[in-house]
Amino acid sequence: MTDLSDLLIPEAVLSGTPAGSKKKLFALLGEAAARAYGLDAGEVAARLAEREKLGSTGFGGGIAIPHGKIAGLAGVTGLFARLDKPIDFAAVDDLPVDLVFVLLSPPEAGAEHLKSLAKVSRRLRDRAFTAKLRGAASTDALFALLTGVEARDAA
Repeated sequence: MTDLSDLLIPEAVLSGTPAGSKKKLFALLGEAAARAYGLDAGEVAARLAEREKLGSTGFGGGIAIPHGKIAGLAGVTGLFARLDKPIDFAAVDDLPVDLVFVLLSPPEAGAEHLKSLAKVSRRLRDRAFTAKLRGAASTDALFALLTGVEARDAA
């Protein structure tokens, strides 16, 4: 099992995200990156949109891995969002997307970025795992599934 704990913190996992469109989703993800990592929300949204113009990051099965380079990051970081309703992502299989894993990397992190992208992609190709993500009852449960870390105490 691939653990993604080196890419995520609990504050970077979202559930029931109301996107409606890629543009709105990228804005929401930018806001989440600002809250979780102190990044500029507008810059994150712009980098994700720029990368998406090169080709859809929707790789099938209702999953997308948008990514972008952000100056000032110490290393590759991630955000995960489970959408309240699937949205069109122009994915390779034409299925709408409801699970989104964002990777943000420093501009100089070429190999590290590619390794992280491959790791996330491998993990999200596992249909049993994505079924668990879709069925998770809370953001804590999502974080625990994604990282292999026990769910935080709700108290």
